[in-house]
Amino acid sequence: MITTPRPWLASYAEGVPDEIELPEGSLYDLVAASVATYPRGVALEFFGSETTYSELGEQIDRAAEGLRLLGVQKGDRVALVLPNCPQHIVAFYAVLRLGAIVVEHNPLYTPRELRHQFEDHEATVVIAWNKAVATIQDFPVDVAVDTIISIDVTRAMPFGTRALLRLPIAKARESREALFAPVKGTITWENLLKSAPISEHILRPEASDVALIQYTSGTTGQPKGATLTHQNLTTNAAQSRAWVPTVPLGTAVVYAVLPMFHAYGLTLCLTFAMSMGSRLVLFPKFDPDLVLKVIKKHPATFLPAVPPIYERLTAAADAAGVSLKGIEIAISGAMPLSAAVVEPWEERTGGTLVEGYGLSETSPVLMANPVGPTRRAGTVGLPLPNTEIRVVDPENPTIDREPGEEGELIVRGPQVFSGYWGKPDETAAVFVESSDEGAAWFRTGDIVTVDSEGFVRIVDRIKELIITGGFNVAPSEVEETLRTHPSIVDAAVVGLPSEHSGEDVYAAVVLAEGATLDEAAIRAFARDNLTAYKVPKHVVAVDELPKSLIGKVLRRQVREQLLKTD
Repeated sequence: MITTPRPWLASYAEGVPDEIELPEGSLYDLVAASVATYPRGVALEFFGSETTYSELGEQIDRAAEGLRLLGVQKGDRVALVLPNCPQHIVAFYAVLRLGAIVVEHNPLYTPRELRHQFEDHEATVVIAWNKAVATIQDFPVDVAVDTIISIDVTRAMPFGTRALLRLPIAKARESREALFAPVKGTITWENLLKSAPISEHILRPEASDVALIQYTSGTTGQPKGATLTHQNLTTNAAQSRAWVPTVPLGTAVVYAVLPMFHAYGLTLCLTFAMSMGSRLVLFPKFDPDLVLKVIKKHPATFLPAVPPIYERLTAAADAAGVSLKGIEIAISGAMPLSAAVVEPWEERTGGTLVEGYGLSETSPVLMANPVGPTRRAGTVGLPLPNTEIRVVDPENPTIDREPGEEGELIVRGPQVFSGYWGKPDETAAVFVESSDEGAAWFRTGDIVTVDSEGFVRIVDRIKELIITGGFNVAPSEVEETLRTHPSIVDAAVVGLPSEHSGEDVYAAVVLAEGATLDEAAIRAFARDNLTAYKVPKHVVAVDELPKSLIGKVLRRQVREQLLKTD
């Protein structure tokens, strides 16, 4: 029941409904409906190899039966440690078909980063890219997993591409080593799929069941698992469909250049695209040349990405003389979208590029600019159908700010999560009880303004997260790593504006007595312990760090000092 004013409805694009009917089924039902409706349609494309919806449905059912025979039951957590590939789609829906819970992971995480998440969710079955298998097998005994199903992503490529990878030349060897590693002690994906298709009589999940644990960096350095239900995710896919009514069912082409282990890529590729019977073109990593090759044959009807990707694609297309015409709707998130990115993109594509906003805790899309004349540059747009927002005093979130005033954005809607996995205190801290009969409000931690027509502008982040290249970096996680370096006694990590990645990670460090700054060595040390995007781009030595009366580093002051000297 929506009880708050919604002035933004008047600015919705033509054809976008004020509200949608909430889906009743599960995520598996979502893909099963597309299998039934578009059996001969192409569901997945990977380096030119195509999988129809009928073939996808059969693979999902075989993988589900294979997992069931391994003992996976409703409510079990199954970890996925995979890049974008056809097997990722199949594994995701096969786990959900059993009522089990998917836990998505970045396959490029360091052993320490992965181990922390496994300690939290305690999954004992893992479906992993063979490049990540050794990391999982090296876990200590107390985190050891029972079963690893290994995936060779090259097995999903066309025969000709696989043959090229086996050529005895340096470039082929480099490409093969980037995609493949030999493994032992696992169940291969191919053996898992030898099972007969799962019986229709096996219990299916319900809308209210937990479907996914999506790890997100909070205000502390340790990521927390956002617990999302089937209805959270099916609703967000439906809200996204409603927002772009011109994207056709059954014939649309969607590019998965965003990693599907990330909330943004997961919803707009794994669920949104599959629910529409779209052709989902999968890229294991963003490579402009690979994308341009596909654009020549199948321009994207819908392309979700981040500003650096649009910039690089535009530049690569210009350099190669490839036309971007035919790319219809592009949506950008995770960092501010500037006119310097939008204008050349729209000029070359003849399509539309708009900005949106969301969080892992909200499945993730909360709002987006209208795809039409009412869009407003410099804002993250309007709340999606069935979504309510308020702007409140960050110190007392029960007090509303006046229209146009800055305040913390709080939200509620059917896409908002129920809490963090196994963390009741952290869950309670991010919700504000409602004064009406509606659900509690989720505190986003972002400071915003909302104009009279409902357009939201992000002003600042309470959480002090750094967003670089579309990924969240928790400063305290990087600081904890740097403090273990023998030359560093204290550290503060902040984000400074970047023309190419939203923000760059900067570290201000206090050196041990007698030590001298070796920036390259410190960055190399960080790279051994952190994923590449978390490694500070610059390290600066300072005599001391500004701190509060209780000894907490004042990152805002550190950031201001670095901005003055940068």
